[in-house]
Amino acid sequence: MTDDSTTQLQRWLELIRLGDDASRDALIRHSCERLRRLTRKMLKGYPKLRRWEQTDDVLQNAMLRLYRSLADVKPESVPQFFSFAATQIRRSLIDLARHHFGPQGQAAHYETDHPKAGEMGIVAQEVDRTIEPKTLDQWTAFHEQIDRLPEKDWQVFDLLWFHGLSQEKAASVLCVDVRTVKRHWQSAKMLLHDALDGTRPE
Repeated sequence: MTDDSTTQLQRWLELIRLGDDASRDALIRHSCERLRRLTRKMLKGYPKLRRWEQTDDVLQNAMLRLYRSLADVKPESVPQFFSFAATQIRRSLIDLARHHFGPQGQAAHYETDHPKAGEMGIVAQEVDRTIEPKTLDQWTAFHEQIDRLPEKDWQVFDLLWFHGLSQEKAASVLCVDVRTVKRHWQSAKMLLHDALDGTRPE
């Protein structure tokens, strides 16, 4: 993202805090392609869900959440905005996974309707629940724990893990030094490690 683009995004955020709904529309339109790429990247981690949902479907749900949430939540900076947007994408993915892979989900029943369900049904369900992390419960817990990280840890984890930035680029975006980014990155991983009983992200 260029400096000019970041400046414009920051200006829209300032106007949104002043109650300018037109700026909220402009901010989301301008960010749509970046958020589409982020959604596509996040969805790739969950191949079984991709059988049922496409990137644009997930993005549409997330953008609607984001639009509504910006009426109440006012990010003060561009990194905060994109971290907040990533949260809406994560929550949309969690809701969709619960919808499709929960006890009454279409995906679970799809597998048990297999002609050899009596012989293979249980195994098939377990395979279809193999989302990254390995089960829906782990996957949901992983994303929910990200939202519970301290703000600075959360921002760094979001930029490195989901947005794929280098530590140097993340430091530039957050206006801190690389040592600070490394400290929050390690802190975020350790907190997730402890909260998830050792399921530490690579």
